[in-house]
Amino acid sequence: MTSTARILVVDDEASLRQMMDVLLRRQGHEVVLAEGVREAKDILESAPVPFDLVVTDLMMADGIGLEVLDKARALSLDTQVLLVTAHGSVDTAVEAMRRGAYGYLEKPLSVAAARAVVEKALEKRALLHDNRSLRKQARALTPDEGQALIGQSAAFRAALEFVRRAAPTRASVLVTGESGTGKELFARAVHQGSDRAEGPFVVVNCGAIPENLMESEFFGHDKGAFTGADRRRDGMFKVASGGTLFLDEVGEIPVTLQVKLLRALQDRKVRPVGSNTELPVDVRIVAATNRDLARMVREKTFREDLYYRLNVLRLHLPPLRERPEDVPTLVEYFRRRYAEEEGRPMLGFSPEAMRSLLAYSYPGNVRQLENAIQRAVTLAQGATIQVDDLPPELLGAEASTQEVFALPPEGLDLEATLARVERSLLRQALERSNGVRTRAAQLLRLTFRSFRYRLAKLGLSSDPEGEADGEGGG
Repeated sequence: MTSTARILVVDDEASLRQMMDVLLRRQGHEVVLAEGVREAKDILESAPVPFDLVVTDLMMADGIGLEVLDKARALSLDTQVLLVTAHGSVDTAVEAMRRGAYGYLEKPLSVAAARAVVEKALEKRALLHDNRSLRKQARALTPDEGQALIGQSAAFRAALEFVRRAAPTRASVLVTGESGTGKELFARAVHQGSDRAEGPFVVVNCGAIPENLMESEFFGHDKGAFTGADRRRDGMFKVASGGTLFLDEVGEIPVTLQVKLLRALQDRKVRPVGSNTELPVDVRIVAATNRDLARMVREKTFREDLYYRLNVLRLHLPPLRERPEDVPTLVEYFRRRYAEEEGRPMLGFSPEAMRSLLAYSYPGNVRQLENAIQRAVTLAQGATIQVDDLPPELLGAEASTQEVFALPPEGLDLEATLARVERSLLRQALERSNGVRTRAAQLLRLTFRSFRYRLAKLGLSSDPEGEADGEGGG
């Protein structure tokens, strides 16, 4: 069933308004009623957000429903409109659909037909909204290099939600996590989702700059400021003005420079090396590190005031071993990407190779997984990637999973433990298959009858009016 929607019902017949009100509220929707065209227009114009659906009678005492249709569509193209028509008004209903209406209902209304058409209209509204969101996310989450943020685990979705909420703000963001977890990709996503997306995204690898050149790299220098400075040069702060400055491995900045960096962040001004003039800069800072900055603060190797200036909003990216459900999605993404680059789009994995890929813990995280897939695609002799095509460190991965099932010293409740594992896998299969149980059963190599039995046994069965067992409706 479609989630809660805001619906405007327009009709000058009190009985029809009442019937639609009861029907829609029973489906969990928020309903607003209007007695005619004039009131409906006023409601549409004053609504803080557009309605998801408008259900309007075609012929009313103070006008026609086409006026309501035009007003709703002028305010939001996502708003769906249903016309309620008397028998014999089909030609007008067709005209309404040409002007953007989703469909029409004929009087006398059938409750079942009304419920079905309303749900279909709301599904279209949700699809339009999701497509727009996906296009926006695709722009935000696909950096210039062509890589993308890929995953489906709860931790990954939480990180995307953080980006969605943090990106529009002007606050500094600190991204933490092990090497290879995708900190720069998420930093780019913050930039692309902000109002600075049209400005530059400048990356400074703080661990790769010699200490004696770091101040010049950050703030620039005047001609003759030091030996070799044969011309004036802007620093990264100035280059990134109007956009985002990404300070990668920020924990590597020496304490002597941290003071000047803090002042630049506070005053929004920089002083180039060898200059007496301060230059205004307008940058948003996103920093990243695989080090424990809080511990460095305690050890006096990182300034506390700078730490709090950078750590306004913090995003921690868990290692890949803590979100193993993302591995299959990443494997498929990298397989497609590198197979296309090599001109070998039909490449697949042998069962043994796939088991090794899924069993490995990836201390190098996503970067290591990507490297493994690129290597395998490059070395594969036939149309199928074999286990020998994988990096040597992955070859013993399947056996290493035995450690996960080690018996604790105090023992365990075997039945309860197996039930937890089974319940988790069933839920993951349902989630990955978007609730289509035949597909979920296939993922677990179960017959549909066995899958349905296990759902019932573990209390995961859907209610009688829930989703169909098959591939879904049209």
